[in-house]
Amino acid sequence: MDLLATTSAVAVSSYALLSTIYKSAQALYAQPAIDSSMQDSLGRSEVDLPSVDVIVPCFNEDPITLAECLESLASQDYTGKLQVYVVDDGSANRDLVAPVHKIYANDPRFSIILLANNVGKRKAQIAAIRSSSGDLVLNVDSDTILAADVVTKLVLKMHDPQIGAAMGQLIASNRSQTWLTRLIDMEYWLACNEERAAQARFGAVMCCCGPCAMYRRSALALLLDQYETQFFRGKPSDFGEDRHLTILMLKAGFRTEYVSDAIAATVVPDRLGPYLRQQLRWARSTFRDTFLALRLLPELDGYLTLDVIGQNLGPLLLALSSLAALAQLLIAGSVPWWTGLTIAAMTMVRCSVAAIRARELRFLGFSLHTPINIFLLLPLKAYALCTLSNSDWLSRKVANVPVDGEEQSVILHPNAGRSAASKWGMSSTSRKARVSQCSSSLTATESVCGSDRSTACK
Repeated sequence: MDLLATTSAVAVSSYALLSTIYKSAQALYAQPAIDSSMQDSLGRSEVDLPSVDVIVPCFNEDPITLAECLESLASQDYTGKLQVYVVDDGSANRDLVAPVHKIYANDPRFSIILLANNVGKRKAQIAAIRSSSGDLVLNVDSDTILAADVVTKLVLKMHDPQIGAAMGQLIASNRSQTWLTRLIDMEYWLACNEERAAQARFGAVMCCCGPCAMYRRSALALLLDQYETQFFRGKPSDFGEDRHLTILMLKAGFRTEYVSDAIAATVVPDRLGPYLRQQLRWARSTFRDTFLALRLLPELDGYLTLDVIGQNLGPLLLALSSLAALAQLLIAGSVPWWTGLTIAAMTMVRCSVAAIRARELRFLGFSLHTPINIFLLLPLKAYALCTLSNSDWLSRKVANVPVDGEEQSVILHPNAGRSAASKWGMSSTSRKARVSQCSSSLTATESVCGSDRSTACK
């Protein structure tokens, strides 16, 4: 029994030491650096602004959610050329979303691509990328709403030709819905403003998240074939497209960045089942591309090596200490006080630091994430590691959509008259009410709206 106690104590002490070093370095590097050149760029003339293609892949999306997403794109304050490509990936509910497509059918900035069959998010993106020609490509999920200045702020960051990709900050549009959505919203804040912000200090954000990520087309042209034909153990790999494309950008020698004030609100799971399925898919993707990213570490700053160690060895030590402590409790009947107190102390310190940095006391409630992590997410990650070859989306169902003829896609030149939303059944009053739901999550000059729905992230 002494062996179990010793194992638990050593593992949790090692976890505490590693986490202290890693999180201290992360907090130090996550502090925003002032980039005066960004402000100088604001004075550039409109003619100098690069053209931007926005790609929105859709699969069985809720019509209201899609309408809000497209409305936020139509309302962007970007003064350069902006084209939006909405790719319906063989949705089974195409009749339901057709009125949304019709709203944008007369706007020359919008094009709708209707794929005959479901081919997956990655190939849907690629279909639009190859049909477009803008200098920059912005990938946006169909359940995501952008603040009006997101395109402008991401474009300003991409002014440096060495930058291949940049992502904005994600928040949960349905944050107030359940205890889980509140927890995920805090998880997103930490992932963006701690993890990504620290990585961006060295120009190496390891995953430019799919809901809002901009890419340089000249870089995409070099990587598109690799991106399209990703395999893992001889099987095509479809999910985790954002992380894989980011790693390819870094391998090609481009920088990847994070823009904290480019705010995007996205729908997050409101129930444990969808959340765990999402986390399983993400865990498999992370493990697959971590192996690929290891080859990059010698070329990157030493902090990135610490980051990989902290994110992978830390959970392993936590799992080992928890298992040993649980065995000690069940077999010997003795309470593993040292392990419990150490984990509790580390949790409260992290939550307190987050509350201070975010200036919001609600982050003290993120302590609830620790038991979820220990009893649900760590076993799930172990399962993900043992089933890496499984490429099932888990939350997606292939839709068989009957299509006349052999044509694989239909491209319309769609509409966006903002007043046309009322023709689809959304009164201006209800639209304003929906916009106001998320406005408190943004700064005074940035507002993002989101519907309060219970749909899991795809």
